[in-house]
Amino acid sequence: ELVLKVRIQDPNLRENDFIEIELDRQELTYKELLRVSCRELGVNPEHVQKIRKLPNTVLRKDKDVARLQDFQELELVLTVSDKNLLFRVPTLSERSGYNKKASELTY
Repeated sequence: ELVLKVRIQDPNLRENDFIEIELDRQELTYKELLRVSCRELGVNPEHVQKIRKLPNTVLRKDKDVARLQDFQELELVLTVSDKNLLFRVPTLSERSGYNKKASELTY
């Protein structure tokens, strides 16, 4: 797996922290990077204008994604100015790392 740090590019967001995502090294494509990043951040892929590798490089194609290394920082640059309309908050069970069995443990 390739581990990347991803966030939404918006200094006005309350939480502008990076999250870590994992991509299968056998599927290092721009489309897969976009799909996984949007799912993890709760963003509609149609609203992503570009993916930027920090500090200043735009990713455009599969070869760009294939050159990424572990823990590189990426930002999703969104197209719509009213970013409140873009987000869909995932339910707890949709979130990455959610373990249904662990949530049912009693002490």
